[in-house]
Amino acid sequence: MKPALAIPYYDPTGRLFPHLRAILPALKEHFDRAYLCPPASTRRHAGLMQFLQADDFFTLFPWDPDGPIGDCFAFLYRQAAQAAPPDQPLHLCFLDRLSFALEGKYHDRFLADVNALTAADLPLIFQRTPLAWSSHPRNYREIEGFVTTVGRLLFGRELDYAWCHLVISAAQLGEIIPRVHNHDLSMVAEIVLQIQDQVKTREVDWLGWEDPLVLSRDPGELKREREGSPEEAGKRLAYALPMVEAMLQFALEREDRT
Repeated sequence: MKPALAIPYYDPTGRLFPHLRAILPALKEHFDRAYLCPPASTRRHAGLMQFLQADDFFTLFPWDPDGPIGDCFAFLYRQAAQAAPPDQPLHLCFLDRLSFALEGKYHDRFLADVNALTAADLPLIFQRTPLAWSSHPRNYREIEGFVTTVGRLLFGRELDYAWCHLVISAAQLGEIIPRVHNHDLSMVAEIVLQIQDQVKTREVDWLGWEDPLVLSRDPGELKREREGSPEEAGKRLAYALPMVEAMLQFALEREDRT
């Protein structure tokens, strides 16, 4: 059985649409379908929506409120888990990251990694190698690395709680989503908390920094801008700190149960 994709498709400017069209042939060849959750701001682009609705590769779960991003993710994952066959692998991922992986030198490596997965490999987090991390701004790397460090101190494992690509069966995703409660991006860490005792990891170079591709910017120039921006550091802290709080609460509750 081919895997499926679950993508929370936030694209209010339409910037990602050309990238979707560019990688769509590869997606159709290697995935069964794509479950998308376009919020209202994305659905205002009539051409984009007509394109998606005309192609049965896409299953759309419209998200009406432009509310907290974590609620949108949870809605998508709940709907995808119900719609997919229980044993189908679901790739929880993001269109900009897929575009980076498929539009450049990592195209073949990405598809090989996808096609090599078996049921015994799941659940699995594709994690960033040192090379992939080196492409990111330092404030991204160090703030998210701090979350990983806290996880190691609390649970004894080096996991990317702020993951970019997680693969899990539809049945297991459906089982854990009711136990995910945070409304912001920290809910992705809650997913890992539910599976951390059995989750596997694989480091990949194709999770390098995607923003220069999507924004058509010089990587070095954009990286320097982001590293010198308190606003960018604030964006990372806005999801990293709630992740740490969720991890600590999970550790305390688990201690109480033992």
